[in-house]
Amino acid sequence: MSNQDVNNEDMSGYEVVVVGGGAAGLSAALVLSRARRDVLVLDAGHPRNAPAAHMQGFLSRDGMPPGELLARGREEVSSYGGRIVAGTVEGISACPDGGFRVLFSGGRRVAARQVLVATGLRDELPDISGLRERWARDVLHCPYCHGHEVRDRPLGVLGTSPDAVGYAQIVRQWSDDVTFFAPVGMLTEAHRTELVARAIGIVEGTVHRVLVEDGRLLGVEMDDGRVIPRDALFVPPRFVPNNDLLVALGVSLDDHGWVRTDGTGRTTVQGLWVAGNLSNPRAQVITAAGEGSAVAIAINTDLVEDDVATALRPVVAASAA
Repeated sequence: MSNQDVNNEDMSGYEVVVVGGGAAGLSAALVLSRARRDVLVLDAGHPRNAPAAHMQGFLSRDGMPPGELLARGREEVSSYGGRIVAGTVEGISACPDGGFRVLFSGGRRVAARQVLVATGLRDELPDISGLRERWARDVLHCPYCHGHEVRDRPLGVLGTSPDAVGYAQIVRQWSDDVTFFAPVGMLTEAHRTELVARAIGIVEGTVHRVLVEDGRLLGVEMDDGRVIPRDALFVPPRFVPNNDLLVALGVSLDDHGWVRTDGTGRTTVQGLWVAGNLSNPRAQVITAAGEGSAVAIAINTDLVEDDVATALRPVVAASAA
């Protein structure tokens, strides 16, 4: 990553500041840079998929390490004049006359006509010993991202809620040896019938810990001592948006805490946009990249409309004189 210094002289230098250098942010920065906009990407450097060795399902990039995709993306953005700086954004404030001030690491500040926030989300996992340490390795959340790599192996699905029954049925697509772990009393008779119909095993009780040996998952240990061997465990996590910056600006959220947009990525605060997992928890890497591109086009269109209005002011004033 280019870690270029940004100082007070840059205060008026950027048309768009992108907060977050993942797939969505970099894709947006690429499109905007190619549109000859002055773009700054501020990236804290903590991508959600960092623990994963490979990313799957990205056309022409299937199996690529996620870090390599981001490295290539940074090179491409830089090649069109976009600036990428390592730094954590600490605050965004709206200016009375339009635009924003962005405060980031070391007390540095930059100004922007518009801001795109692509800070993603975080995965909150059940409090089970060993689970977090194996996350994105053999404790997985997305069968479409990882199912093919663990196909035909003994798999487990951690039933954190009744909705996880349907999730287990999806995981069943990749293996005929699937076990569903459910808290006592959670399953209805209909759930049981559905699971049994597709030969999905049922283990009821409290999961105590996951067993690991020589850097790989061995199985699941219940609180009563039972051990169920499994090669991989699918866990539907709770998705929590990294939206503190947006909340501080007063954007409208839905009942679940996700940012409301108009469908193009525009929030309820003029000039403030979102893309990727911050607004779409189900977006895979390729989806987030596509959303970043689409939002960038919307941002540029908005800037062009503002440019037209600015250019017209002296013309209108002269004609009125």
